[in-house]
Amino acid sequence: FVVDVLIILSQAGFCVGYLIFIGNTLANLFNGEVSMVSGLSLGISGLSAKSWYIWGCFPFQLAVNSIPTLTHLAPLSIFADIVDLGAMGAVFVEDVSLIMKQSNEIIAFGGLSVFFYGMGVAVYAFEGVGMVFPIESEMKESRHFGKILALSMGLISLMYGAFGALGYFAFGPDTKDIITANLGAGWISAMVQIGLCVNLFISFPLMMNPVYEIVERRFGGGRYCLWLRWLLVLIVSLVALFVPNFADFLSLIGSSVCCGLGFVLPALFHLLVFKEELGWKGWTVDVGIVTLGLVLGVSGTWSALVEMFSVKV
Repeated sequence: FVVDVLIILSQAGFCVGYLIFIGNTLANLFNGEVSMVSGLSLGISGLSAKSWYIWGCFPFQLAVNSIPTLTHLAPLSIFADIVDLGAMGAVFVEDVSLIMKQSNEIIAFGGLSVFFYGMGVAVYAFEGVGMVFPIESEMKESRHFGKILALSMGLISLMYGAFGALGYFAFGPDTKDIITANLGAGWISAMVQIGLCVNLFISFPLMMNPVYEIVERRFGGGRYCLWLRWLLVLIVSLVALFVPNFADFLSLIGSSVCCGLGFVLPALFHLLVFKEELGWKGWTVDVGIVTLGLVLGVSGTWSALVEMFSVKV
């Protein structure tokens, strides 16, 4: 039950982050940064630009989230990955060109609070943990899944690490929580931002698939239930409307939920199942991972909450 709850919270939290990114990015792109930061009304029903873009996605999300299985979503997933790689490649090129032109003040270590806050964001970045079993179950040749998973995670680690490091080297302390906001005006920047939004829009039903499986298993007898899916999409959209800051929300979900799923529970389950066979080295590793997960989770959650409720100057 705890695992199911954490998977629901994590996967739905990822999708909330997707909608926040889409709403803030499109508001910044088409309505100017002022509307994104201060939430100024567009003059219609008192809604901010971000709110209008999130609600604009809503009917289309109802449609794509009605697709029953991951297999049917595979073509959309491949297209999303191609768009994402293209957009990230453009950001890489822009970062490298700026690094070669100018140098920024680089702070190697900003203190423990910043470290724990950053660790929450880093853990969030690997949001595919809840997709492992659903993808393996739908693979034609599942015996190859272990190698594919290891290769994929290795490449993603290198790509995300380089993406974060180059972005900070290029913009220094002025790096914004959504890096595309640093790229300035121009058609290349606009295409990159739109491409990332398209990627996240398509990724939304993929990330929600584990949530649907759990909710339909517990409340729908394991059968496909359209109204439950639409209700969950509505809840996620409403939460996204009331979360102002993208990076703070990432850190909160990463610390509070993903640390439990990624560190604490796997090591704890391994320890409980194999405790009779493990030597002192095995016990040390499992207990160390559980302890690390708890420390990162508690400290990261506290840092994220402090950032979320602090007064932004």
